[in-house]
Amino acid sequence: MSKKIIRSYLKRPKYRNLAILFFILTVLYTLAVYFKVVNRADKWIQDALFQKPQAVSGDVVIISIDDETLEHIGAYNTWDRNVMASALEALGADPRNKPAVVAIDTLYIGETDPEADERLANAAEKLGNVVTASAGVFGSGFIEDENGKFQMHGHLIYNYEEPYKRLKDVTTQGHINAMYDMDGVLRHSLLYFDHQSGAETTDRIYSMAHEAARLYCLQNGRSLSDPMVDERGHFYLSYTVRPGTYNDGMNLYKLINGEVPADYYAGKIVLIGPYAAGLQDEYFTPIDRAQKMYGVEYQANVIEALLRGDYKKEMSDVLQAGLLFIAVLVGITVFLITSVKFATIFMVVLMILSLGVSYLLYSNGWIVHVIWLPLGIVIMYVASLAVHYLRAALEKRRVTKTFERYVAPEIVKEIMKEGMENLSLGGKTCDIAVLFVDVRGFTTMSERLAPEKVVFILNKYLTMASDCVEKNKGTLDKFVGDAMMAFWGAPLPQDDAIYNAVRTAMDIIEGAKRVSDELKEEIGEELRVGVGVNYGPAVVGNMGAEKHMDYTAIGDTVNTAARLEANAPGGTVYISRVVADALKDRIKVTSLGGTIKLKGKAEGFEVLKVDELD
Repeated sequence: MSKKIIRSYLKRPKYRNLAILFFILTVLYTLAVYFKVVNRADKWIQDALFQKPQAVSGDVVIISIDDETLEHIGAYNTWDRNVMASALEALGADPRNKPAVVAIDTLYIGETDPEADERLANAAEKLGNVVTASAGVFGSGFIEDENGKFQMHGHLIYNYEEPYKRLKDVTTQGHINAMYDMDGVLRHSLLYFDHQSGAETTDRIYSMAHEAARLYCLQNGRSLSDPMVDERGHFYLSYTVRPGTYNDGMNLYKLINGEVPADYYAGKIVLIGPYAAGLQDEYFTPIDRAQKMYGVEYQANVIEALLRGDYKKEMSDVLQAGLLFIAVLVGITVFLITSVKFATIFMVVLMILSLGVSYLLYSNGWIVHVIWLPLGIVIMYVASLAVHYLRAALEKRRVTKTFERYVAPEIVKEIMKEGMENLSLGGKTCDIAVLFVDVRGFTTMSERLAPEKVVFILNKYLTMASDCVEKNKGTLDKFVGDAMMAFWGAPLPQDDAIYNAVRTAMDIIEGAKRVSDELKEEIGEELRVGVGVNYGPAVVGNMGAEKHMDYTAIGDTVNTAARLEANAPGGTVYISRVVADALKDRIKVTSLGGTIKLKGKAEGFEVLKVDELD
């Protein structure tokens, strides 16, 4: 869309005001999503779109501390370190089928039983490439910056827990800290944290998964590239499998008893860790919200991601907010200055394109906020739709109100003859012929057409219909939207009121055909009208309020004419039997008998269709 077209719209006050309004709305929406108002929904959609199971490499296996192990060995809090020593000894029993790396996802802090401590350390030293767990205790507090000012910090390490010295000396340490996102889902992995071990010494503590993957790559002649992390050392984790996938039934009890075949773990990374609900080491993960994942499975997923080099970088929120602002602003501009049909197509295309681009970026290593743009587009589309319909409704109301205030010349003459002082509420009963005419399908037409076209069609049609009434000496009572009411026999008596009414109806049918042909040629639309005519007594006079009144007719005769019209198909005139009898041989009709049921009329009320009028 060219700048020239946009500028031409902005020169119009109503469009300029709308542009300012929607500019403000776009700013407010951008700020709302930037400050995480829709963060939870955004994360859930990200999870559903991005986190899909993948094929495992087979490089990682789990020896679980499950319910069967606890049943045979005893409650975990009763174990001494001989249990894990026995497991490591079993893994190293066959030097030709040793694991490449063993990572133990449990903490061994401080010395307990000297013999058991020594046995575990010896088993780890003999096996080699054992990674033991450490953990940082995090909290928030104030720290002093380089300028001597205290700043609040939410990621302070209050304490660092690591294996007892003998075990630490013969193993590699890796932390097992896992930190939820704000919605309680574990989407990120903490690659490392820095721990100040002395007054001037800071150690970088990598995760257990990282150290296991590093040692595995080192042993197999591969290089391990680290992912990009945020300021706290976190990176987005692309999970490999759902909870339970690594569960092959190989547990610690079976390992110690020699029931785990050596080819199950030979040359692989072996993870040993809790795999029972009672051990309280489980997390909600984005790959499956219905089932928690045990910590040892989480470690396996991190190792798989590190070995694949499958790293995702989260795009800057500031950059995304800027792009969002531009995209939504362009979208609302298109919505406001195009038709509803085009705006709808544009909205759908933009939604599909947004999701497609999000997935494409993810495939190329970038995480974006999936919901930001689609939600903004939907909100602005709905708002623009409301503006379109409000604008059309107001325009239609203005047009119809103009025609509703139309007063027939005969009524003006009657008022002038009686004088303004005699103009008061009230009426008199007299016999009149009443005509109603209405456009078929006008509501549907007005909803899908621009207001300008609706006005154009109304002008053509109502001008033709009012001309027919005037030509046949009728009193044009009112326009109500696309409907028109006229009557004959009041305010002045007429000799041939019934004939003139039916003649007007036939003229309108013929005139509608001509107008329809013109409309079809000019704007591609057709016009079809239905007409109803009835004759009988009615109350005619000034109706309404003292300060606002209409000269009109009311009564059953009027209601019956309206209902005849309501049932008449396009291009058809329906009349009552009293009209047909009054015209006798001047009219040819087809009786529909009682097949047309008019609301409020007794069974057997006869409706006739006019075929020809002399």
